[in-house]
Amino acid sequence: MIDGKRIKNLNFNPVNKGNNFFVYWMQHSQRTFFNHALEYSIELSNKYLKPLVVYFCLTDSFPDANSRHYRFMLEGLKEVKAELFKRNIKFVCEIGSPETCVREISKQACCVVTDRGYLKIHKKWRKSIADNIDCAMFQVETDLVVPVEETSLKEEYGAYTIRRKINSRLDEFMVPVSEEKLMINSLGLNLSSADIDDTDKILKELSLNDNCKPSCIRGGSSHALKLLDLFIEQKLPYYSEKRNNPELDFTSGLSPYFHFGQISPVYAGLMVKTKKGEGRDSFLEEMIVRRELSFNFVTYNPFYDSFDCLPQWAKNTLLEHENDKRPYIYTSEEFENSLTHDRFWNAAQLELVLTGKMHGYMRMYWGKKIIEWTDSPKKAFNLAVYLNNKYALDGRDPNSFAGVAWCFGKHDRPWKERPVFGKIRYMNSNGLKRKFNPDLYADNIYAIKNSNHDLD
Repeated sequence: MIDGKRIKNLNFNPVNKGNNFFVYWMQHSQRTFFNHALEYSIELSNKYLKPLVVYFCLTDSFPDANSRHYRFMLEGLKEVKAELFKRNIKFVCEIGSPETCVREISKQACCVVTDRGYLKIHKKWRKSIADNIDCAMFQVETDLVVPVEETSLKEEYGAYTIRRKINSRLDEFMVPVSEEKLMINSLGLNLSSADIDDTDKILKELSLNDNCKPSCIRGGSSHALKLLDLFIEQKLPYYSEKRNNPELDFTSGLSPYFHFGQISPVYAGLMVKTKKGEGRDSFLEEMIVRRELSFNFVTYNPFYDSFDCLPQWAKNTLLEHENDKRPYIYTSEEFENSLTHDRFWNAAQLELVLTGKMHGYMRMYWGKKIIEWTDSPKKAFNLAVYLNNKYALDGRDPNSFAGVAWCFGKHDRPWKERPVFGKIRYMNSNGLKRKFNPDLYADNIYAIKNSNHDLD
């Protein structure tokens, strides 16, 4: 049984027992393993002895998404389809607007179950659908360890205010999810579906911004689970001391998979929890406390994607220093094409463009320098969001929006006042050199760039 505190009734309509099947509208949680929403859908299907359809609406109008993001997502959806087939569950994918497509299939549905989305567009979709269908609609939170409202009913100031609230509920919510067998085979249902097996073909059918080359990172739950196993076996013991060293590779690499819901944070937490040492504690702090702080942020702060999301002290101090002389001023095109004077910053931007990810420590430096080399803090904020959303596989994500906002003072405190930054935390290249060898990091990134040229 799925914990009722993960489930929310979105419209209080009845379950239409006379209709043909139950629908799980899979949107944010694109996996079959450790998926509370899927398992709850199976519970309902078995209770009412009706088939279950897992439905995915492939819209090509998601804000700031491009072919790089869609390719990664489609690689994961192919695995979803194959895994559902093994469990005798029909998978249907249609191209169109969720607000239209889900409403249409709901006409045959006893009930619609969906996972939870956290951004403004996710909330808009769910409200529009729930308000305009005749059957019941339930939302199940499955991409956080502790559901947002169970942690806090307000926006938290920082990690130190939310940590105890989350940690006190871990034993309650970080528990295994049992897989229930579907009693009625739904594979024979006569429902048309887009063919997602040919990724290149379906990408051509979508009207996408195609100005990003594919990432070298493959999508799909199988890759995420292998990555988690490798991380636990080879990197976790050293994670605490080496995770902030960009010249090494001791991060988990899981953030793109968390973003697309291709791996469960509950499952990852349970696997890591069995280990001992500082690495375990550091990873759980990052994956649970810090990550779920960002979901708290986007849930309760409607301005999460703009300069207005910042605490008042941060906005005030940045605007007070808006007219300070900058050592360099770059255009958005120069930033995007890694054309600054700073080899380390250029390498960080190149890593983002080439691979679809950026080491977390370099992302902090990257954001701080955008502030320093842009003639307006508001323009700097918008530029950082734009670059991150366009190139990062984990862009357009609560964790990403919170990461950008942190560079501008969110979830932080005032520091010593200085030009341009005011009281915002400052970073410089000398700080990089004190922590690791940034030249080696840059060499590694430029080697990737040169190898890509060799393949052209």
